[in-house]
Amino acid sequence: MANINIPEIFGCRVFNDATMKERLPKGTYKDLKKTIEEGKALDIAIANVVAHSMKEWAIENGATHFTHWFQPMTGITAEKHDSFISPTPDGKVIMEFSGKELIKGEPDASSFPSGGIRATFEARGYTAWDPSSYAFIKDGSLCIPTAFCSYTGEILDKKTPLLRSMEVVNVQALRILRIFGDTTTKRVETTVGPEQEYFLVDKEVFNKRKDLIYCGRTLFGARPPKGQELDDHYFGTIKPRVSAYMKELDEELWKYGILAKTKHNEVAPAQHELAPIFDTSNIATDHNQLTMAVMKRVAERHGLVCLLHEKPFAGVNGSGKHNNWSMSTNKGKNLLDPSKNPRENTQFLVFLAAVIKAVDEHQDLLRLSVASAGNDHRLGANEAPPAILSMYLGDELTAVLHSIETDQVYENKQDSIMQTNANVLPNFVKDTSDRNRTSPFAFTGNKFEFRMLGSAENIACTNTIINTIVADVLQEFADILEKAEDVKAAAEALVKKTLAEHKRIIFNGDNYSDEWVAEAERRGLLNLRSLPEVMPMYVSPKNVALFGKHGIYTEVELRSRCEILLEKYSKIINIEALTALDMAKKDIVPAVAAYIRDLAETANLIKSVDAEIVTVPETELMKKLANLLSCFLRKIDLLDKAVMGAKEVDGVADKAMYYKEKVLAAMQELRAVADEMESNMSAKLWPYPSYGTMLFSV
Repeated sequence: MANINIPEIFGCRVFNDATMKERLPKGTYKDLKKTIEEGKALDIAIANVVAHSMKEWAIENGATHFTHWFQPMTGITAEKHDSFISPTPDGKVIMEFSGKELIKGEPDASSFPSGGIRATFEARGYTAWDPSSYAFIKDGSLCIPTAFCSYTGEILDKKTPLLRSMEVVNVQALRILRIFGDTTTKRVETTVGPEQEYFLVDKEVFNKRKDLIYCGRTLFGARPPKGQELDDHYFGTIKPRVSAYMKELDEELWKYGILAKTKHNEVAPAQHELAPIFDTSNIATDHNQLTMAVMKRVAERHGLVCLLHEKPFAGVNGSGKHNNWSMSTNKGKNLLDPSKNPRENTQFLVFLAAVIKAVDEHQDLLRLSVASAGNDHRLGANEAPPAILSMYLGDELTAVLHSIETDQVYENKQDSIMQTNANVLPNFVKDTSDRNRTSPFAFTGNKFEFRMLGSAENIACTNTIINTIVADVLQEFADILEKAEDVKAAAEALVKKTLAEHKRIIFNGDNYSDEWVAEAERRGLLNLRSLPEVMPMYVSPKNVALFGKHGIYTEVELRSRCEILLEKYSKIINIEALTALDMAKKDIVPAVAAYIRDLAETANLIKSVDAEIVTVPETELMKKLANLLSCFLRKIDLLDKAVMGAKEVDGVADKAMYYKEKVLAAMQELRAVADEMESNMSAKLWPYPSYGTMLFSV
């Protein structure tokens, strides 16, 4: 197989900066860069030139259509494709693409979730080009990243608030930098590196599981004899079929300019991870959405299915998306880098204190930013952080902050050398702190790793919220420090005050332990276990005021999002319940009944051969399965009634809570009986591939 020239193929499907510089007139390129870097308005004449060059490049690379690629509240991307063709008087066509078509599109706004903002008869919506995210070619179409809003101006997507939040962080972070004497930095960007976990299962096996097809997760399934308890899959040798998939996936992502860096086996059988190099928040969000789509498409070519659900298999690790968040200047300086002597790095301590205060004050927002029907199955299990927010800072920063809080002298630690005590192995400098993979919001050297996100979710909402809450505190800090005569003394006092008021959020221990749950309650930290519990907090007076103050969301937009997410939760549980009933009635009951008949016929045959036989094993098994089947039929009836009962519940919040407490609970009871029957059934007669087959067949 020929070697891939990675620098040559990297970004070959992207109308990136190098391509623009090569193809656009110098003046046009400079004006476009001003729009991207400084947010200046783009003249339609300039847009026409950009559109023409973009179209010519796209056609040369095999594109025949263009589409505005946007991120509605469905959580996935949307696209409507138009060809470049335009008719000519002689009955032929020419290929055209105008600046107007580049800048604005008009999808049907009433067909996307709007939370009541758009009625069916109010269909008009707009997509608006985001020039800060490069256009790219996918499946023969030029994809133009855009924002999405209604005819009346309300935002209907996930990108617009993210861009707004990035600008708010930029303004407030620059104020802090100016206070500390930095007069040359022009911009501060928030950066994200989202690690993506996923499962791979054989496509033929997948196609035999209705629950995976309709729901993305298994609704039934007895545990296999071997799961993840030996820890032999994590970082283990990658199987050839998976390795081939990962190789093609990397190559495809590199063509889209996505900085795919790391790949490895995760803890659970059939579970894997891909991690990119960080990028600015909006581009990282676009890239992650594209990554998930490419992962699924490449898997198809290898006879596999990529599962992105947070908990596709009960009893083994679920999948998350670790959101590595930081702030950097346009010069490349990381504002969360503590430097060699963090105790003397007052500017860093101010930014760190701002994050601590933001996380503590807005636990509710961070929790709801990761809430989903899928992630509710994962949070709190032993592979994920609990539903309780806390921060890990590590030994060194904790000691630094303690010295500030107690007015004690901090002795800067010298580099510690790891002694390997083997002549052939090198000694090396140890990190100043350990890692804590149980922490929801952990400092990891020069960034915070927010580990609570679900693997299937769009990262835009989470990063919008992180940006907004940190910017809000930075604004508060800047208001104080700008009036100070002695900035260093005022900053130290501010950090000290912040720690005294918000140190409850800092926890460096085991977040999985029962003791921490009790300790968190004593500290007054929130423990919101499910979406129906947390989502109404979106529209609390505190949060409405916060987002309104910074121009991120209006109250109407917040209420629409709250309603959309509550409705989506109910719809997902309803689909799962109907799928479980379909599987139970049409497949599981007939299979178990047939096995019972087989056992009865075998028992009767044995007795007819030898009437003196008193105990026939088949009879005992038949009785056990008959009792389980009777119980299963009762559980089916209970789930049926629970689903029907949901129709009588009014209000999106009450309905979502009903689905959690009644429907989901009835599903779990039904599953428990089904899984026990599977454990006592002939594998040949059970209607679905087993957990063992799904997890170990690739």
